Amino acid sequence: MSDTIGLGGAGAVSRDRSLTLFGQTMGYVAATAGLFALGAYAGRNLSESLGWVWFIAAFVCLFAMNFTARRSVSATVVLLGAFGVLIGLATAPLLAYYATTDPAILWQAGGATALFIAGFGTAGYAARRDLTALARVAFFALLALIVFGIVLIFVNIPHGSLIYAVLGLAIFAVLTMFDFQRLRRSSDISSAPLLAASIFLDILNVFLFFLRIFSSSNN
Repeated sequence: MSDTIGLGGAGAVSRDRSLTLFGQTMGYVAATAGLFALGAYAGRNLSESLGWVWFIAAFVCLFAMNFTARRSVSATVVLLGAFGVLIGLATAPLLAYYATTDPAILWQAGGATALFIAGFGTAGYAARRDLTALARVAFFALLALIVFGIVLIFVNIPHGSLIYAVLGLAIFAVLTMFDFQRLRRSSDISSAPLLAASIFLDILNVFLFFLRIFSSSNN
């Protein structure tokens, strides 16, 4: 009887830790999105040539988080916030362009992104099957998509931008499910900033792909 109670108590503690991790992670995601918006607003009048500088700086922060995650949660959170601001600055010229030419596209992409993440995030969180192998395939597909994007710069492929965006959404559907499954399966509170960074990147990429789709449909 005592063993049964002990196991039940351990299960309850694990569930509590998982719920705490979920709350902290989504809180970090929301804060990062807010800092992203702040960076995008602050950089709305900056030169496009600076975009790569902010982009590289943002991913330096992202990589640095992998080294600080096990050493200092507070330092990792600071890096996550810096990443949000910097990636906002990096995408500011693009967002400013749509805001001045066709702001409806931003709202359409935002709404579609919310539905996309809610749907596939819920599916991943509820999934019982291990999605690790599928996520590995999606990662290599993402590398191939990056190569395809580079090809599109130099080669004019009919509807190439739309194809690129649709393929990107398919890949990030898998990655979104995988990240939310990781969120459900983990109970390590210190992993919250890294999980938040992954989920925020899913959201950002999905948003940018929807921008491509809606802008293509309006042309």
